[in-house]
Amino acid sequence: MTATIQAQFSPECRQDLSREAKRVLRRLAESGAVLAFAQDMEKAVVVRDLPGGDTTRTAVVDREVAEVMALNDWIRITGKGRISKYTITGVGRAALKRMLAEANDTTELHESADPFAGQHRHMDPVAQSPSGRRRRPCYNLSESPLSALARRKDKSGQPFLTDDLVAAGERLREDFEMSQLGPQVAQNWANILSEPQSDMDWASTCGNATSEAARRRVMAALEELGAGLGDVVLRCCCFLEGIETTEKSMGWSARSGKVVLRIALQRLKRHYDEQGAMANRLIG
Repeated sequence: MTATIQAQFSPECRQDLSREAKRVLRRLAESGAVLAFAQDMEKAVVVRDLPGGDTTRTAVVDREVAEVMALNDWIRITGKGRISKYTITGVGRAALKRMLAEANDTTELHESADPFAGQHRHMDPVAQSPSGRRRRPCYNLSESPLSALARRKDKSGQPFLTDDLVAAGERLREDFEMSQLGPQVAQNWANILSEPQSDMDWASTCGNATSEAARRRVMAALEELGAGLGDVVLRCCCFLEGIETTEKSMGWSARSGKVVLRIALQRLKRHYDEQGAMANRLIG
């Protein structure tokens, strides 16, 4: 944040705003993403075009955070009407890279070896694997692993991942990021799920934007998937780990990971569908 904006908030509030801004900027850095905001709404939403042509919501942000990002010139308006639309700016991308570098305790961001592709590709180093070991692979900020896999075709020429499956994975990622769960969850979530979550009440969490409600929704989804399927969605959807890396980490044969991921996303979609209309708008 700029010094002018910093002066308006307490240190605790600045920390919260910075964390939220980083989360939303990461979403806006993805291809086809825009922030939509209506004057009569307390919250703005980030929506993104899916490979199959549908649109899905990927983040919800408080109005105050959106206003701070606009004041910092991290986002700019591209369409004004009843609903205003904003996209990330070059200043916003630079701010995001700085935030990610600081969070990962590294000053060097990996860039593409292809200078032409690199003009449109923004790489983020992942400093920690779900197992907790430090490593230095990177992923493309402008495209999630699910989007990349959705562009692939199966033997019949159809998209390997349909838009509804991608949307299910994005819904889990949204809750995961809102829950503020970190890499440590991958080390203990299986133990957590080994005990029945008897107090899990989906109805009480729907429409609830608190981090605790989001955490409960994540745990409910992982409990439904179980070990194995839960591992792959956690790695690919939440930690943004590439499918090849996941195969190596899980000890699977080449090209088997994407099949397991598709099965996991089908189960995840069914889990959300079974919640009924309430689950269609988790927050916002």
